[in-house]
Amino acid sequence: MTDRQRLIAAAFLRAVATGLIGVLLGLHLARSGLAYGDIGLVIAAGLAGAAAAALVATWFGDRIGRRKLLIALAFACAAGGVAIAYAHDFTLLLGIAFLGMVNGQGRDRGASLVLEQAALPATVDDAGRTRAFAWYNLLQDVGLGFGGLLAMLPELLRGAYNLDAGTSLQIAVLVYAALLFLSGLCYLGLSAQVEVHANTPRLVVSPESRRILLRISLLFGIDAVAGGFLGAALLSLFFHQRFGADETTLAALFVGARLLNAVSHLGAAWLAQRIGLVNTMVFTHIPSSLLLMTVAIAPSFPVAAILYLLREGLVEMDVPTRQSYVMAVVKPAERTFASGVTHLVRLGGWAAGPAFAGVLMQVVAVGSPLLVGAGMKIAYDLLLWRAFRHVRPPEERAA
Repeated sequence: MTDRQRLIAAAFLRAVATGLIGVLLGLHLARSGLAYGDIGLVIAAGLAGAAAAALVATWFGDRIGRRKLLIALAFACAAGGVAIAYAHDFTLLLGIAFLGMVNGQGRDRGASLVLEQAALPATVDDAGRTRAFAWYNLLQDVGLGFGGLLAMLPELLRGAYNLDAGTSLQIAVLVYAALLFLSGLCYLGLSAQVEVHANTPRLVVSPESRRILLRISLLFGIDAVAGGFLGAALLSLFFHQRFGADETTLAALFVGARLLNAVSHLGAAWLAQRIGLVNTMVFTHIPSSLLLMTVAIAPSFPVAAILYLLREGLVEMDVPTRQSYVMAVVKPAERTFASGVTHLVRLGGWAAGPAFAGVLMQVVAVGSPLLVGAGMKIAYDLLLWRAFRHVRPPEERAA
């Protein structure tokens, strides 16, 4: 396997594990005897551990070594999965969740993502970078979806082997740990190509890159807060409250949306080769936001569902292009720092958005977060285009 294949395979396995534990962690902890409040604290501890690891990767990842840190993170997460499968004490579970970076969010937001995105450009030339990110994101989306389906494993085990609920959930958590262990094995074969070869004793970021990262991080923060307004939980609530959609209908809708997200990544790579990364980011994102506004005022659920699916076919075309662009406009030795900083900014925005969206739904109208979030995203797109339309990645300068 090449380094690129190893990085993408590891990301796929981790995504399957993340999709699985995102569905089952709360159920497993409840079976372990924890109260709802304690379950929330354990999940929060896992996310706090992931955020702390992302900070370490951002500041020290290149000095430790990307390969070494990826291996350590994978095996630490696997060990955390094994430990959480057997632990029952609340205090012990808090520590395990933090140190094992147990991700109950159902989305991959950890330190490994920071390091992989920094290492991936070194495995291809400039012309192939965006396509590599497209496949990386496509397989992550597929992995998350497969992990969600794998969450049926406890029920299948109970039916096939007459196991009790606690044991079947425990086995599923061990499968989560095994998937993370396999991702660590993928990293073992990485070559020195994925490392930074600049012999610097400390992180050095050029003034030009600092200016770029400051501006783009502020803009990404706007986009992330807007994205927090439009999370799956709040969108599900909107469809249920406005149109009376039930859980089965919503599940089918969101599976369709995930499939369209995945396919759109390859479309983004194709389009970026023709009109450029920034143009692809902006001119696919604005129509997706306009479609979201029409969802808020749609007269019926079928119309709203069609408009929403059309939006989902466009909304994530900026993901591989955004990642590729950030890695392209900084120096290779600065990529881990750039990946980490922009990742942490987006994490903060995603965390802040839902609180404001909930207030809007309660005080104004159930569809108001869709209108406000879409409006913020359009503002972000216009500001991004104005600020960066002349800052071109190497392959576009060459062309």
